[in-house]
Amino acid sequence: MEKEDKVTLYGMWASTYSKRVEMALRIKGIPYEYVEEDLANKSPSLLKYNPIHKKVPVLVHNGKPIIESLVILEYIDETWKNASPLLPEDPYKKAKVRFWASFIQQQLFEAMGKVMTQDGEAQEKAADEVFEKMKALEEGMSEFFPEGIQDIDVTKIGLLDILMSTTFGSFKVFEEVIGVKILVPERNPLIYKWVIALKQVPLVQESLSPPHKLAALLQHYRQNTIKPCN
Repeated sequence: MEKEDKVTLYGMWASTYSKRVEMALRIKGIPYEYVEEDLANKSPSLLKYNPIHKKVPVLVHNGKPIIESLVILEYIDETWKNASPLLPEDPYKKAKVRFWASFIQQQLFEAMGKVMTQDGEAQEKAADEVFEKMKALEEGMSEFFPEGIQDIDVTKIGLLDILMSTTFGSFKVFEEVIGVKILVPERNPLIYKWVIALKQVPLVQESLSPPHKLAALLQHYRQNTIKPCN
């Protein structure tokens, strides 16, 4: 029986994508083995299970690998239906959640990455793009929270909560490194309250990377990838 339920996650401590999967597994109460990967010296197992992208996270369930964080999250939700659903049952509501999950990952998160690797006027332009995406997300999320943000029940944390927790849970560290305020309550009150409420949940707190360690890593990454303006 233990062999049939074997779950292994290959991840990296600072990876937002890995943190999403860790959080989902913990919300669902799924026992799993965690394997920390050195992305500068990837293990043979990681290369075996994800030969195309060679990236984390990789979830291995009963010897079968699943890759890409959003795909993994849906697999977890469909496989372990007994508690804490990550996606709504209603097809239309599920489609809406999937749309915004894709928006957060493919547009907002990538735009934030541009701010990290730019400086001067180029960084200001990249930050404006982030603010534009944040405005769209703020307006879109008002449909999900018609009565505003309430206390977060850990048993009701869904896919979008996971994405917001892992994307913005360490926003202060991110802002300190890039020197730009991204999450401002006056500009995005709903998103700000949402993130702060999520950060009060012990499971979310425990899932965040150590601030000083994360700051050092982000600073190193920025210094080695920054594209200064001419």
